[in-house]
Amino acid sequence: MNPIIRRMLTGPLDVNCYIVGCPQTRECVIIDPGGHGERIIETLEELNLRPFALLDTHGHFDHIGGNAYLMAHADSLRLYLHSDDLQYLRNAREHADYWNMSFEDSPEPTHLLGGGEEIEMGSLLFKILHTPGHSPGGISILLPGHVFTGDALFEGSIGRTDLPGGKHDLLVSSIREKLLVLPGDTIVHPGHGPETTIAQEIQSNPFIRRR
Repeated sequence: MNPIIRRMLTGPLDVNCYIVGCPQTRECVIIDPGGHGERIIETLEELNLRPFALLDTHGHFDHIGGNAYLMAHADSLRLYLHSDDLQYLRNAREHADYWNMSFEDSPEPTHLLGGGEEIEMGSLLFKILHTPGHSPGGISILLPGHVFTGDALFEGSIGRTDLPGGKHDLLVSSIREKLLVLPGDTIVHPGHGPETTIAQEIQSNPFIRRR
């Protein structure tokens, strides 16, 4: 049975927030809640889904702006983040202030990731892929047929590496070693912009094609 997947644009920078639900148990994970926590809760009610966990692909302020609201309005909600991005989550307000954007401090993660973990929810099994380069603790989240890449891989592009902790060569290596090895028909759900596929990016993405 296919997962329920709903994409929402959230926060001041239009981050793709994904609600991924199990059609059997009606539980869901929320990936990268950039903001608009109230609207996310309304969408869960519309879909008849119960929040199980928040999965932050990295700790930049534009991807975690809804953490505080959701953690305050959902009982026993788990918050997952890679340990190498904990400093960015803790300093997110400073980064938001630099861009003159408001931000509500995120709670501390309840679970720190290292890469390679599997998170089971109903009939769904999420695998955590450590894909650093945009940030040290950037992760991608794999489901059969789907991968949620945060700010690692976009349609025709890759994440910025000119921010603190960014490393271009590391990001390209992460994408090649962790993402491009997936089946070509795997749907890529990026942190910004439209979805794509692994095959399309292998064929046409100028940042990752081998010369």
